[in-house]
Amino acid sequence: MKLKLTSMLVAIMVSPSVFSEVNIYTDERNSMSVGGFIDVRVINTQNQTEVVNGTSRINFKIDRKLKQGWKALGLVEWGVNPVGSSDIIYNNRFESIQDEFLYNRLGYAGLSHDKYGQITIGKQWGAWYDVVYGTNNSFVWDGNAAGVYTYNKDDGAVNGTGRGDKLIQYRNSYNDLSFTLQAQLKNSEFYTCDVSDITEQECETLWNAGDTAAQQVEFNYTFGASVTYTPTDMLTLTAGVNRGEFDLTYGDGTTQNVEDLIYGAGIMWGRVDQKGLYVAANINKNKNHDTDNLGRLIKDAIGIETFASYRFDNDVRPFIAYNVFDAGDDYVIQPNFNTDPNDVFKRQFAVIGVHYLIDEDTIAYIEARKDFSDFESNDKDQQAQMEQSEDDGIAFGFRYQL
Repeated sequence: MKLKLTSMLVAIMVSPSVFSEVNIYTDERNSMSVGGFIDVRVINTQNQTEVVNGTSRINFKIDRKLKQGWKALGLVEWGVNPVGSSDIIYNNRFESIQDEFLYNRLGYAGLSHDKYGQITIGKQWGAWYDVVYGTNNSFVWDGNAAGVYTYNKDDGAVNGTGRGDKLIQYRNSYNDLSFTLQAQLKNSEFYTCDVSDITEQECETLWNAGDTAAQQVEFNYTFGASVTYTPTDMLTLTAGVNRGEFDLTYGDGTTQNVEDLIYGAGIMWGRVDQKGLYVAANINKNKNHDTDNLGRLIKDAIGIETFASYRFDNDVRPFIAYNVFDAGDDYVIQPNFNTDPNDVFKRQFAVIGVHYLIDEDTIAYIEARKDFSDFESNDKDQQAQMEQSEDDGIAFGFRYQL
């Protein structure tokens, strides 16, 4: 049980990358290690070619032995931007938009026990990520159909499905079965307006004036759970759910309660970092969980992600991935949005690539994306905006891991 729990936690905390760390201090009770990697790339998309940051990061992990088999643990991780700011917009924007040299990715502390499990508090990978992480192995164009990086490719902090903010989380494992329970304890209130080019302060002014195009949004607690079953060393089955609620109050005083829900399952065969075949797939049904490329909340959608790779004996690992996020038509929930109810939003693309593992911690790679998305709107300006960030592209880069 100890080995299964440890391996699961490592996979979830750092997937899709192979875990690596360097011990920098050890005594009888304490140990500290540093990990992370530098990832830089050249990308061509949307008729631009530019050097951009990938998912570079650095983290510090602390462990302390306590009484009766208990252990204290903590981790802090910052994203690092080694190439400077970048204005290019592409489908991995949730990583590359950061202008700061350092920005917060993870930070949590907790207690663990081989028998009683682990409890942690802070910013950490959500329970939902346990379900779908198996397809998140492309370096440049990883999937955004699995409901992890919500709200137009953010990091999943708001509703706890990605690197969730303010999570309290419990994990444990019994034989071949592992599970995670979590609650996101936060209070969030903000204003949105169905108007282009407006600040939140200006939107709040409209709301106070009684404008029906303005809404006050309260989005507080969320809850999630997942289960992982590993009947063999090669096969892994996952399932999970995450739920929250929006309370909308419009400028005219009318209210609306909206459920944010996602649930689904996944399957993996093999391990992406080992020699041979690796295949993964997941499917989810979601409701008011994500937005289209204009920031409009999607009423209902289905997401599917697939990934297959083969690592040869010469350490060349070609792969192919295919993702689709289908909101269908009549998907916009806000009643005051000036939009055609027959708008169509179907994000769909394939990625092919080759990773060359020079050694286990040094990878050169090339990846290409082909877009098959279907965006339709009677407003051609809106359609063009939706299509902008879903272009074809090609990128090559280098990843050095500590």
